Amino acid sequence: MLTSYSTRSFFKIGLQAMLAVACSSAALAQNYPTKPIKFVVPFPAGSATDSVGRIVAQAMSEALAQPITVENKAGANGIPGADFVKSAHGDPYTLLVTTSTTQAANVSLYKKIPYDPVKDFTPIGKIGGTGFILMVKPDFPAKDMKEFVAYAKTHKLAYGHGSSGSLVSGALVSNLGGFDALSVPYKGIPQAMTDLLGGQIQFAFADVGNAITQIKGGTLRGLGVTTTVRAGKAPNVPPIADTVKGYDVSAWFAIMAPAGIPPDAAKKLEATLRTVLAKPDVREKLGNAGIDMDVQDSAALAKTIDAEIKKWAGWVKLAGITPE
Repeated sequence: MLTSYSTRSFFKIGLQAMLAVACSSAALAQNYPTKPIKFVVPFPAGSATDSVGRIVAQAMSEALAQPITVENKAGANGIPGADFVKSAHGDPYTLLVTTSTTQAANVSLYKKIPYDPVKDFTPIGKIGGTGFILMVKPDFPAKDMKEFVAYAKTHKLAYGHGSSGSLVSGALVSNLGGFDALSVPYKGIPQAMTDLLGGQIQFAFADVGNAITQIKGGTLRGLGVTTTVRAGKAPNVPPIADTVKGYDVSAWFAIMAPAGIPPDAAKKLEATLRTVLAKPDVREKLGNAGIDMDVQDSAALAKTIDAEIKKWAGWVKLAGITPE
């Protein structure tokens, strides 16, 4: 049986141990990061997500004084990349450069996915968004969206897609436009652009950043943008909604961490992201990549994801897409 003295000693030692652990954890969080960080991009090099990830990685690396490497894990609408980060539960050194595809649309595009877009991740912050532009070769018979819809109704066309945004964009324009088109999947939008240039498919939807490069180079033409207003980087491309009523598709980008990371590490990542996204040079680089800035903190991003899951469910249904 413990004496009153030994009981007091026991609790004193226990309290000291608890304080030591707390101080150690606080010091660890305060010193975070102490080693390189990995950004997992769930789409291929050259994609809009890849561009966003590399711009933000460079800026955050400088701010945190630690290297940030970018690793592309492309394919299956971003599912392997998202699942990889989910599996790094509690690791603040493995982050996901996420999109509306991985965090919202996949819930409706697939009957089952190996991760929960809400429960398996810690929101860090939203960066911005982009629309898509319907791209065709320079010699395509249609010169505008009205002519495109009329042509598509009398010819069997195939379109390429490498993300949920480009898939839904194609399915939605065909469904609302009243024509059938063959859907051809790719690992990413850049690969779809390659086959479009080669004539294997007749049209594809590219994010604004990739589309502008092709339009300025004269290699492809843009007939319409998926957003209801003209894109800042493509003022001469009218909204598809001007011709196809009710049409509206857009994508967004954000940084997520696995669930279970230390709260202080999450706060530091959030604060650092917010700081770098306020820098004029970073905003300019993202703007040049076709990204419209729409910065949100972790709390706002969490609400956005909930709302976007519902929004994409509506778009997928309207596009007539059957979940795989």
